[in-house]
Amino acid sequence: MNGELLSILEAIERDKGIDREILIQAIEAAVASAAKKSEGVSEETEATANLDRKTGRLVAVVAGHQVDSAHLTRIAAQTAKQVIIQKIREAERDVVFAEFQSRVGDIVTGTVHRFERGDIIVELGRAEAIVPKAERIPHEEYHQGDRLQGYVLEVRKTAKGPSIVLSRTHEGFIRGLFALEVPEISEGIVAIKGIAREAGDRTKIAVASADDKVDCVGACVGMRGTRVKNIVRELHGEKVDIIRWHEEIKEFIAASLSPAQIAEIRPDPDTKQALVIVTDDQLSLAIGKRGQNVRLASKLTGWQLEIKSRSQLAGGPAAGGEVSLRTLPGVGPTLETRLQEAGITTVQQLAAMTLEQLCNVKGVGEKTAQKVLAAAQEALVPKPQPEAAPPATAEELPPVEPAPPAESELPAEPEPSSESEPTPPDDASQ
Repeated sequence: MNGELLSILEAIERDKGIDREILIQAIEAAVASAAKKSEGVSEETEATANLDRKTGRLVAVVAGHQVDSAHLTRIAAQTAKQVIIQKIREAERDVVFAEFQSRVGDIVTGTVHRFERGDIIVELGRAEAIVPKAERIPHEEYHQGDRLQGYVLEVRKTAKGPSIVLSRTHEGFIRGLFALEVPEISEGIVAIKGIAREAGDRTKIAVASADDKVDCVGACVGMRGTRVKNIVRELHGEKVDIIRWHEEIKEFIAASLSPAQIAEIRPDPDTKQALVIVTDDQLSLAIGKRGQNVRLASKLTGWQLEIKSRSQLAGGPAAGGEVSLRTLPGVGPTLETRLQEAGITTVQQLAAMTLEQLCNVKGVGEKTAQKVLAAAQEALVPKPQPEAAPPATAEELPPVEPAPPAESELPAEPEPSSESEPTPPDDASQ
């Protein structure tokens, strides 16, 4: 067996990339332990085993006595097999771990293998990865055998091997998709300056060009929109706004709030807050559905944005007029004071915050934050106004019979009526 064992170890080192010395040391330790059990001595008894690196001869000593060579051969054969299998598995796991550890932050593609409690298990060649339910885009569905792309979020060592976690909701997934789809990004000509995302609904991405001859937005959109369409398809219809980054903050804020048209911006660099003024007809567009547009713009720019219409600024009635914080469900005097101390004085500011930001306000828990945030976003949804009923026509009015004159009275001259003809209502569509 002596020469045969060394040949096996050399083949494993060559084929599996496992250092032969590591295998030999593992076999020696395992044989020493097995020899103690075979000799019937306690675990505390000293035992050693030595495998000659040149001849392959194995010698074991337990409590100062050399173990019989014939008996040792049987122990060594069984132990070596178990150790080699174990070390091969460990080595393969280490190789997989090292491979994917270096790919954290990359996009990988695999095949949906199975589902476990809402999580997706994906085959990635020699490894399996998991897409937790929390890292899946809302409402997307997968079936066994489907192709799936994901962002390598985390790689951990476990007893069962490396645990690879993929995400499809992380902003890095958007960054990776654009890098794959837009060569100018991977080449460093176009840079991604920032990403703000609400997975499954909308993403805003700010880009800039290092070459004046290259249009950064056009490069990301692609010929006839092919590049961005491919990304939207991978995101299962999530809207993607590609915004030109500006060093001048007013221009960047205005661009980040597109498609709304901005009339004026009043920034405060000390607090990184800005008052954004729009015309009345642009107010709901600037705020967005449930405050999403201004919320994403705030995250993208890193500035806290408050949007007001010209009417609101002048103190007059405004489309979607301001709502007091106190009127929101769940906002009492104490919470209102805490919000104001944190610089949140309007429903618009509140609706533009993320759940994480609101939870950072002193005294605001997650449940309260969820309730208040939902109420603020709901308050900004424009309410449909009832249409005014059109005036009745002459045919629809009941006939009025004139009262007969008194016998002592002569018919009086009719006085001109002070009532004007009804004015037809303005056309609502104009």
